[in-house]
Amino acid sequence: MLGFRFQEQKLAKTPEEATQTMINNLPEKTGKSLEQWFALIKSKKLSKHGDIMKLIKGEHGVSHGFANSIAILYSRQAKGAPSNVEEIVAAQYAGPKAALKPLYNEIIRAVKGFGKDVLISPKKANVSLRRNKQFALIQPTTKDRIDLGLILRGVPVKGRLEEGGTFSGMCTHRVRLQSKSDLDKEVLNWLRQAYEQA
Repeated sequence: MLGFRFQEQKLAKTPEEATQTMINNLPEKTGKSLEQWFALIKSKKLSKHGDIMKLIKGEHGVSHGFANSIAILYSRQAKGAPSNVEEIVAAQYAGPKAALKPLYNEIIRAVKGFGKDVLISPKKANVSLRRNKQFALIQPTTKDRIDLGLILRGVPVKGRLEEGGTFSGMCTHRVRLQSKSDLDKEVLNWLRQAYEQA
């Protein structure tokens, strides 16, 4: 299964979310998954955007919007860029940061327990957590630390709950996490509070 969408929402979508929705709808709208389209394009040994469009749109009758998106994603993948959200997250935790992936997984597991309206939206360098609006940000900042950005209105900066402006212009606070033991009851309470305010 591609992506992390748990509930369709009538919110303004980020480009990443819109792309993932398009990918999720491909089998129903075009008769093939993204992977199947990629395999077909590769089997035809096509690389130019126009040639890929002729194949998908011309020979297979796919609408312009879907055909164009498939062609763009294929070209992006051919250049080594990730083509779906799971690959984006995997790229964030590749190499020296691989040891942080279990901690990331624990944060996601906890957030999924807050409610079915959570939207997990990976970007190139971090993962945005949203409800009605963004409430947190997960970023593997160094090889041994995840920065958890939180949007907590009216909560004073104190102890582990640092000021977040220097970390992210959107987050009011930041918590530095190095291991699963750092994701304790206190941090989970802050994370839930941010979720409830969103």
